[in-house]
Amino acid sequence: MEIEKWDRNFSTALRLPEDTAFHDARQRPFVGYGLYDYRNAWPFRRMPQDAADRVSPGVGALCRHTAGGRVRFQTDSGHLVLRAQLADCAWMGHMAFVGSCGFSVYVESGGVPVFYKSVIPSVVHEEVTRDRLEGLIEFPDRRMRDITVYFPLYGGVEDLWFGLQKDARLEEGRRYRYEVPVLYYGSSITQGGCASRPGNSYEGFISRWLDCDYVNLGFSGSGKAETAMGEYLAGLEASVFVMDYDHNAPDADYLEQTHERLYRLYREKNPAVPVIMVSRPDFMNDPESPRRREVIRRTFSNARERGDRNVYFIDGESLFWSADGTGTDCTVDGSHPNDLGFFRMAEKIGAVVERCLTHPQGGSEGPLSV
Repeated sequence: MEIEKWDRNFSTALRLPEDTAFHDARQRPFVGYGLYDYRNAWPFRRMPQDAADRVSPGVGALCRHTAGGRVRFQTDSGHLVLRAQLADCAWMGHMAFVGSCGFSVYVESGGVPVFYKSVIPSVVHEEVTRDRLEGLIEFPDRRMRDITVYFPLYGGVEDLWFGLQKDARLEEGRRYRYEVPVLYYGSSITQGGCASRPGNSYEGFISRWLDCDYVNLGFSGSGKAETAMGEYLAGLEASVFVMDYDHNAPDADYLEQTHERLYRLYREKNPAVPVIMVSRPDFMNDPESPRRREVIRRTFSNARERGDRNVYFIDGESLFWSADGTGTDCTVDGSHPNDLGFFRMAEKIGAVVERCLTHPQGGSEGPLSV
């Protein structure tokens, strides 16, 4: 059934305003975040291709998925047309297509980016119209607005343009309060599967709440803490490092072999950066979860015993928990969070990230578990 015949709100058809001039999103004054070499890399990507290929074929492919990518700018245009050349669109039965391959547009209100509208790929007979994505956002008046556009979580983007009224002002967007990014490394959950739209990954929530930049290096099925990956992570500038790859370790033995090794490799090159260690959130679905959690807790405990006061542990079993009993409602498929699950993760992980950003030297308190 072509539902748009009966409900026009489901239509993705676009009638382009005549008073429109297009601007390349790689050029100034647009500023990109969360993507490697934003102005020059083609297609957009999260890390250098040669570095990704050295890690694994999975990372080599998934680095072209734009999870965590954002572009910010200001304009007084009365409308915004988003036009993108897409690649590697991910068609998944358990994830909303706008989350995997669409864009989300946020407009700042009271100093906080607030969701305004999504731009969604067209679907024809269950196939993606991949040659070009276009979407129109109309504003109720003409005034300067700070705009943040989130890239797809699982799709690839080759090129991106923004169409504005021909006489519109266009300026650089507001910078983040915390400009040195929080660095997240992990699994498909870290990448954002299965958020309903790109801004609803847990990192996206945290970024908006704390006004902090971030880099999302979650790789679906491929976050396995290889030495090459650890060396790349250790070479990045970060305000906080979040280790969240439990889900992609094939078993507890593998996790034990790699977890402390990754921490030590990172800590050797980054002695002052706070490190947050997170265990898997869907704790109840795998009998091996308690052992896996203890592996991560042991890395944390060993670090504390060696005098590291800038390391934190978050028990994944606590991430979905709520006094109202809705913890079991936090996933799409028993594993990947829905928006409620990501919101709960953001609340708890975000509280520790905030502590790290405001007290970057750490402290002498005992184990932190939320």
